Amino acid sequence: MRTVRVTLLGLALAWIGHAALVAQTPAPASSVTELSLAAREQFLLKAKVTRTRGVSVGITGTLRATLSDGTLTHDASVQTIDDYKQKFEGTRGTELNFRDTWRYNVAAYRLDRLLDLGMIPPSVQRGYNGKTGSFTWWVDDVMMDEGARLKQKAEAPDPRRWNEQMWHVRLFDQLIYNVDRNLGNLVIDRDWTIWMIDHTRAFRLFDKPKAFGNIALVDRRVLERLKALDRPTLDSAMKEYLTGSEIKALLERRDAIVAHVESRKAVFDWRRPARPAP
Repeated sequence: MRTVRVTLLGLALAWIGHAALVAQTPAPASSVTELSLAAREQFLLKAKVTRTRGVSVGITGTLRATLSDGTLTHDASVQTIDDYKQKFEGTRGTELNFRDTWRYNVAAYRLDRLLDLGMIPPSVQRGYNGKTGSFTWWVDDVMMDEGARLKQKAEAPDPRRWNEQMWHVRLFDQLIYNVDRNLGNLVIDRDWTIWMIDHTRAFRLFDKPKAFGNIALVDRRVLERLKALDRPTLDSAMKEYLTGSEIKALLERRDAIVAHVESRKAVFDWRRPARPAP
């Protein structure tokens, strides 16, 4: 356990200050799938914005931006929303201390890295047009979102692999108390790999998951990393993106989830989809 915790803390410290990331030469467009996560982060941070346009779904003012560094051209999702309301009346009822913020996109990506899920595309903090927001790697080769899949009644060619991914989507959403996991922000690429996007309404201040029933099986390595999360690690990785109260609530939900999983021995060994190297 100590070894895992030290590793997680090292990852967290490596994230403090994106300027400290090791610069990597971007690959040509034809080999974009070979880019490491660090190279993708650097591209999102440094590449020139050449074009922007709105997206047709969502209510957070998301822009789709085309970026280029002279060698590689790729798109990013840009969100600058950063709203707080003491009382918010939404479709799910009344919510107190409501937050809808780009900061949670970066926090979700960093938590995904700490858990070694590999299900959230790289997301970084960057200024644009006088505002600060999140620049998130636009998922390549998207075939459909979960809403379209259900509408078309499309079935994954490998049901077991699909279920293993969905188990971790549901685990992650309970961990971060995501109140806005709609069908449009689960996107599916041509390899039937699931990507979680848009986490601006997560990390609520509840100390228990919303629905234990959504937690099924958990990969053995993910569970060990989940157990190894601690306050110093999260303070280092999330200090610009989560408040102390949000980190405290996250760890309390973690404790409840671990107890739930271990009491049911709901552990398996995941056949992971191929992901970019760190």
